Amino acid sequence: MVNTDLERFKDSIKKGIAEYNKYRSPEAKAELLKIGKDTIIVKFTGSYCRTCGVYDYFEDLIYDLMDHANLKFKILKVEEKPDLIHIVTFKLNNKI
Repeated sequence: MVNTDLERFKDSIKKGIAEYNKYRSPEAKAELLKIGKDTIIVKFTGSYCRTCGVYDYFEDLIYDLMDHANLKFKILKVEEKPDLIHIVTFKLNNKI
């Protein structure tokens, strides 16, 4: 079990999300909503590519976070909201 306070990685996490948005917005846009001890909650909006799996967009953020924060996450929960909004909880998997 990883015991890390993710708040200290906030700047790196935000950089990872900015990198994600740079290449995927407006088709998909991520916004950091909350940082917990070992989780982050991200809001995804956009039109998304219908032939791609929507989960692919969420998984892509994991790679940008690895590159910028040197942290590996896994998807813990996905909440579907109206108007193509998804609230995704990522859990820290382990430090690379």
